[in-house]
Amino acid sequence: MTVLPRGVFVGRAEELAALEAWWAGSAPRPAMVWGRRRVGKTALIEKFAEGKRMVFHTAARRPVVDELRELSSRMAPVAAESLRDLRERPYERWEDLLDGLAELARDEPLLLVLDEFPELIAASPALPTILRAFLDRSQGHTRLRILICGSSVRVMAAMQDYRKPLYGRFDESILLHPFRPAEAAAMLPGLPPADRALVYGITGGMPLYLQWWQQDLSVRENLRTLACRPGALLLTEGERVLGTEIESGDKPAAILYALAAGRTKHHEIEDAIRAEASRTLERLITMRLVERLIPVTEDPARSKRRIYRIADNFLAFYLGILSHYRAEIERGLGATIVDALLNDLDDHMGAIYEGAFRDHLRRLAVEGRLGPAVVAVGPWWRHDGQDQLDAVVLAKQGRTRKPILAGESKWARQVDAARIRRGLERKVADLADPDELRYAVCARETLINLDDDVLGITATDIFAP
Repeated sequence: MTVLPRGVFVGRAEELAALEAWWAGSAPRPAMVWGRRRVGKTALIEKFAEGKRMVFHTAARRPVVDELRELSSRMAPVAAESLRDLRERPYERWEDLLDGLAELARDEPLLLVLDEFPELIAASPALPTILRAFLDRSQGHTRLRILICGSSVRVMAAMQDYRKPLYGRFDESILLHPFRPAEAAAMLPGLPPADRALVYGITGGMPLYLQWWQQDLSVRENLRTLACRPGALLLTEGERVLGTEIESGDKPAAILYALAAGRTKHHEIEDAIRAEASRTLERLITMRLVERLIPVTEDPARSKRRIYRIADNFLAFYLGILSHYRAEIERGLGATIVDALLNDLDDHMGAIYEGAFRDHLRRLAVEGRLGPAVVAVGPWWRHDGQDQLDAVVLAKQGRTRKPILAGESKWARQVDAARIRRGLERKVADLADPDELRYAVCARETLINLDDDVLGITATDIFAP
């Protein structure tokens, strides 16, 4: 089986740089790393902590006395010269434990990682207030660096609210999201680019899901193992995500099911769930489970021409395809259902590949390969919903934002670039002078009749590690 060598760390360059900058500060306040389960928070922290003095504690909603005993035991190796034997005489109060850590970090930095912090709060509701008081009295007297980590997105977000004890006490807050296409590709070195794209469309960018994919097996064999047998990992993961990653109640799940069924407009969603949807949609967008799309030329704060889609590829696959077969898979029909899944994948991949295409254009813009002052990349469509463009790139020219590139993506093995360009020139007539724009055409594997002035893109470009 092709897997990444043990110890190889993929992606997260920006997040690592942010943590290192925080660590290098003269007297940094706590930092926070948060995000959904399976997104790679622990791997990021372990990579960041390499070579640093560290106390790492993972909470498990134990009774307070047991949490303090376990954390005291974790402190023991860095407190070897202390007169207090922390294994025999653990701390019994949070205040004393924090003061003990501060003393251990008086002369050299010490990293305290409190993983699954929401579990600590559940056992010790007063802990945020205790921690705030400690930060106030210890400021300037210790080199202790506190890194708080958690998977409960709702709790971690609420901690930063202005009404909460720790409001304004974090110097760095990193909300970790699933991998983007190029990072996901680095997890799949044994696959050709087109297959990397397909796996990304099925599993999304969650590192653990990508690790589950056996790169020496075919797509059919992987789907049979991961999705088409009772208790399969992806089959059970869909329900786990719905049950644990989103807030309690029926509304979030109902919205996701409505989106999976093709109800993408705000009023369609509210009609489907028979309830107000705005606040729940905003929370789902914050978690990057849902994406709001508007024509790239419009002001996001004012535009009413918005549509919504499931942004998490795995959830889109699970809700849009896999969940429809779940009952029969559990009854043992998975061996024949795998063919139906394979047939459904082409329709599933269209919107996902469009998103990956736009992501690649953003990468090119950052590298300066699309011209100066690029300020936006997104889809565009006319007021009547017609002539949709998969990607339009805007650049700032003087005081205005002007289109400089229009592109279209096709989840097809071979695409006639000249034919697509002609269609693009017709569609952009209401947007800009067709002769002043550059064009981009994206295919899965091969582009034919590609003019020199057209930017050709395939999965080889998008899913290059």
